[in-house]
Amino acid sequence: MEYKDYYSIMGVERDATQDEIKRAYRKLARKYHPDVSSEPEAEAKFKDVGEAYEVLRDPEKRAAYDELGRNWQAGQDFHPPPGWDAGFEFTGAPGGRPRGGPGEYGYSDFFEELFGRAQAAGSGPRRSANLQGEDHHARVQIELEDSFHGATRTITLRVPELTPDGHVQARTRNLKVRIPRGVRPGQQIRLAGQGGPGLGSAPSGDLYLEVEFRPHKRYRLDGADLYLDLPIAPWEAVLGATVRVPTPGGTVDLTIPPGSQTGKRLRLKGRGLPTKPAGDLYVELKIVVPQAGTAEAKEAWETLSRQADFNPRARLEEDNA
Repeated sequence: MEYKDYYSIMGVERDATQDEIKRAYRKLARKYHPDVSSEPEAEAKFKDVGEAYEVLRDPEKRAAYDELGRNWQAGQDFHPPPGWDAGFEFTGAPGGRPRGGPGEYGYSDFFEELFGRAQAAGSGPRRSANLQGEDHHARVQIELEDSFHGATRTITLRVPELTPDGHVQARTRNLKVRIPRGVRPGQQIRLAGQGGPGLGSAPSGDLYLEVEFRPHKRYRLDGADLYLDLPIAPWEAVLGATVRVPTPGGTVDLTIPPGSQTGKRLRLKGRGLPTKPAGDLYVELKIVVPQAGTAEAKEAWETLSRQADFNPRARLEEDNA
């Protein structure tokens, strides 16, 4: 997918004010509107301009787009890193999708990749009867161990806002957050009263933190289940063994059956995320072959090769017979 440079599409500098962006949009929308324009590919250009304006007119979307855009330029392949928008605080409750598109023409795949999961600004629950403040939401990344044990962490959020001269800047705020034991990716932590301010004496809205896990150096996560690659020696695979295996809850003994192969999966029940019910930990065996670093080791492998009577390619040879 190609990165789209919305500033280039709009013909403005990256430090343009919101008024400059609005004026550029009005000019280009008149120029490329399919009902009146004689420009080549007017409809496609009108769509691009509308999409660029949808992002750049919104301080929240613009701040997130600017952060991501530091690493890409127009024409380059686009692959947003996991959790690229974590830590940005957006208006509205989480879980929705932007409604409609720029006119009747819809959004590009690039836009959907960035903002397809974001709630359209102002489209969260409305509580105008008592003028309560709007709810806000943000995605935050935590460590897997925080979910396994529960934790209290200081979370830093970036809050996009307009300066008096019409530019967009991100203000930071720190919040102390209690992470409940067993929380899973996609679940939300509600911070009462930490959303938008209410009018007059009305209470503030709430802040919803959508949890994501940072990539772990050891475990992979699927739902509430964890997966661990476990290196074993050839003789452990052939003869069987009892080995020590790390889990988020501590080290346990695992019995490897004789004759195990690479890819064999062993289950440790209840050793996954401590949800209700708890997930499992699946250990996938990976046979690691040592180097014959000495003459004695080489001789031992040669002896084994003569005595083992083993042909790993026997099935291939039968298929070709």
